[in-house]
Amino acid sequence: MSKKQENIELALKNIEKMISTLSYGSITVVIQDQHVVQIDKNEKIRLK
Repeated sequence: MSKKQENIELALKNIEKMISTLSYGSITVVIQDQHVVQIDKNEKIRLK
């Protein structure tokens, strides 16, 4: 498996984990030279 493919697989696994724990907010993926270099999770907490 190429490094590019490994990078994509790892990024997808991390994004899947983040989505499963996120109720409100956003996930930002930063890509540089066709490689995922950063994943940010911004969670909002709703006070009722």
